[in-house]
Amino acid sequence: MYIERVVVKNYRSLRDLNLTLKKGFNLIVGDNETGKSSLLEAINLCLKGQLNRKPIRYELHPFLFNVKAIEDYLNDLKNVGGALPPSIMVEVYLAECPPELEHLKGTNNSLGFDTYGLSLIIELDEDNFSAQYRDYIADPEKLRTVPVELYKVSRFAFSFDPIHQNVPPIRSTLIDPSELSNTHHANKYLLELVEEQLEDSERVQLSLTYRQLKDRFLEEEAVIEANAALARNEHLLANNALTIGLDMTSRASWENTVQPHVNGIPIGLTGKGEQSNIKIRLAVEAANSSGVVLIEEPENHLSHIRLHTLLGQLHERAGERQFLISTHSSLVLNKLGVHNTIMFDGVTGIGLSDLDDSETERYFRKLPGHDTLRMILAAKTILVEGPSDELIVQKAYSQMHGVLPIENGVEVIAVQSLAFKRFLEIAKYLQRPVSVVTDNDGNPDAVREKYAEYVGVYPNISIHYDANLHLPTLEPQICDVNELADLNAALGRAFADKPAAEAWMLKNKTEAALLIADSQINIRIPEYIANAVR
Repeated sequence: MYIERVVVKNYRSLRDLNLTLKKGFNLIVGDNETGKSSLLEAINLCLKGQLNRKPIRYELHPFLFNVKAIEDYLNDLKNVGGALPPSIMVEVYLAECPPELEHLKGTNNSLGFDTYGLSLIIELDEDNFSAQYRDYIADPEKLRTVPVELYKVSRFAFSFDPIHQNVPPIRSTLIDPSELSNTHHANKYLLELVEEQLEDSERVQLSLTYRQLKDRFLEEEAVIEANAALARNEHLLANNALTIGLDMTSRASWENTVQPHVNGIPIGLTGKGEQSNIKIRLAVEAANSSGVVLIEEPENHLSHIRLHTLLGQLHERAGERQFLISTHSSLVLNKLGVHNTIMFDGVTGIGLSDLDDSETERYFRKLPGHDTLRMILAAKTILVEGPSDELIVQKAYSQMHGVLPIENGVEVIAVQSLAFKRFLEIAKYLQRPVSVVTDNDGNPDAVREKYAEYVGVYPNISIHYDANLHLPTLEPQICDVNELADLNAALGRAFADKPAAEAWMLKNKTEAALLIADSQINIRIPEYIANAVR
């Protein structure tokens, strides 16, 4: 069993999401504020009916609703009148379900599919609060948000059967390493995690054992003597008996007083990296074979060595479970494979599973992963052949736009020209522009033929090179469009003519590019580079 699709409407930053997932590992990669955390939270909410480990009905507040949906609702009230407040909907579509989940199958979903799944809806309770709602919207000018006090929460299977809060049909585990901010939270989280996985009989036995231990405390000789001494001083409470004992109320249950230890050390006193590592491993071990494990940025507080070890353990222990992992880490991306990656923008996700698995996927799996992640997260990417090209493109962009590329979310990535097509295989699936800046090497027709499968086929991909076969590389092209005086000023040299300047630049490619990039002189940029940075 695994989640094959998630549909979310109006939950936090997710206004209208339709995301397809796959079996096994799913790496959710996206920029900040795209809703990666909201996605994991929404899935867990639908499967368990809980938020912050409490039933959602106790955790309702206006900030769960999409800000734009609330704005539209308030505007409609003021301009049209009679508008209903926005509702939250989360649907989880399941595939390869075992026979015991047959009761989840039906068409009770927004897409009308006859399949297995669960839905959660948070909406105005018109049956019980219609009069109160009319009073609430009597003066729309005074309204600032939605009346969550008048809302209800419903959870149904796609078969229309209601889902019982205490009997979730699918077990999920949401892990956020950043939650461990202090000792109390470390203990509380891990104990809740342990208790969640216990059978009822095991939980009862632990409680009984803990109560017996507290009862034995009263039988200790030192305690008996202390209580006898207190009894001899009846005047302390006006002839009422005063004794000491242990708290036997629910707030003193074993969950609230027992402290987990690792190698004899309380978990809250270990380092944050170790806490994060332990929490993720515990959660993975606790999730059953048909479960869903949701992990938020496992790289938090972990060195690259510890992270690498953890990822290896996840692979070994995964079994048939489905993992959804949000990340910004190039190591996670590289270790688990580019074919597991979903480029997430808050509306949909574009997978890379259609890449050429025989060559391209292996190529990116060998890379450190940093450049791949940069390309996926960038607003625009410019691919160049080497460090000298990168410096000149940075200079060209700065001259044209007044800022460095990165300040506008543009990444300039230097890769070997033989690898351009590998990156373009990813670019085919991106919704953002990707430009290649390359030399013609004295054969412009060969360049045109090499990239013919991309030009005009994928609107976001563009190839830029000089069509003059007598200007095969970057240095002759720069010399061709600039005056000798400007070249000398930018390079800090006094060449007698352009051929001398070109010869020196060809011999000292990176140094020449660095001098030009650092110079206050605005050189003329070859047209093909200018087109790439527009």
